[in-house]
Amino acid sequence: MSFGGEHGVRIGLSAVVMAVRDRRLCVLTTTSPDQSGEGGEIALPFGPFDPANDRTFELSLRAFVTAQTGFRPGFVEQLYTFGDAGRASPRPTPGPERQREISVGYLALTRDAATASLADARWTPLYDIFPWEDRRTQPDPAIPDALAAWTSADPRRPARAESLFALGDTLRWNEERVLERYELLYEAGLVPEALRDGATSAGATDAFPGRAMVSDHRRILATGLGRLRSKLKYRPVLFELIDGAFTLSELQAAAEAVAGLTLHKQNFRRGVERTGLVEPTGRLSTGTGGRPAELFRFTGTDARDGQAPGLALPAQR
Repeated sequence: MSFGGEHGVRIGLSAVVMAVRDRRLCVLTTTSPDQSGEGGEIALPFGPFDPANDRTFELSLRAFVTAQTGFRPGFVEQLYTFGDAGRASPRPTPGPERQREISVGYLALTRDAATASLADARWTPLYDIFPWEDRRTQPDPAIPDALAAWTSADPRRPARAESLFALGDTLRWNEERVLERYELLYEAGLVPEALRDGATSAGATDAFPGRAMVSDHRRILATGLGRLRSKLKYRPVLFELIDGAFTLSELQAAAEAVAGLTLHKQNFRRGVERTGLVEPTGRLSTGTGGRPAELFRFTGTDARDGQAPGLALPAQR
C-alpha cells in the first residue's frame, strides 16, 4: 500500500507471536534462506498489506503468518505503528523501492505451541533475544560495566541507566520497561543493531548478549513483551498461553516465564484465589514427579461485561 507517488509510503505488518513451551516464553521467528537460524539475525513473521486484496490488517496478518510459518495465530491485538526513517534496512518488506516503510505491529498469543511446520520458522526462547530481561537469576554483572563508559560521558545518563536496570540497592526493577531498556542499549552502542545501522561509533562493541534481529524487529518484539507484561496485571491474558487443565505450579511457572521474575509462591496462590479466575476440576495431575497436584481450569470472563481481572505478580525479594 503506497501513497505520494515515487517517494510514498509502504505499509507492512509484523507479528509478535508468543507461546509458553516447556515453561519458557518463546516467540515465533523466521530466518532468511542463507541463515541457519542458530546464529545471525532472525526476523518476526512480516509481510506487506495489499489494499486491493486484503480486507483488514488483521486478516492479512493472519494469512501471511500462516503462509510463512504454517502456524495459525489465536488471540491477536494491534501493538503500535513503527515508521522511523531507515527502518526498512537491511531487509524491507517486499514492494516498490524508494518508499517510506511503515510497519503495524501485532501481538498474538497461542496455547498451541506445536513445532512450526516450515523449515525456516521456529520457536525461539525470548530470553535468548533479551537475556537481561530474565531476572529469575542474578542480574548480569556485565551490564553496569558495559554502561560505565557511556554514562560517564553525559551527567544525565547515569540516573536513566540506574533507573531502567535497577542498578542501585533501593531501585525497583520495572519489568514493563522492556523497550526503554533496549533503546538505551541501542543508544549506548551495546547491541549489534546499533553497529549495523551506523547509529554508534566504531569503538562500540557488538559482543553484548542477545540475538540480533533484522530491521527494527527487536524493537517491535520489545514493545510486544512490555505490552504482555503490563496486560498480565489487568487482563487474564496468561490463560491465552495455557492449554486445558493446569496445576497452580504450572500457572505460576507460566507467569514467571512472561514476567521474567521469581514470584512468591504463597502470595501468588492467594492472589489467584482472590480473583476467582480458576476453579478445581476435581482431578489430580500425575505428571509432577511428586505428590499428585490438583488440576484447575480457567473460569472465563464475566458474562455480564466480557471482562475479567488480571493476576498480581508478587515478586520474591
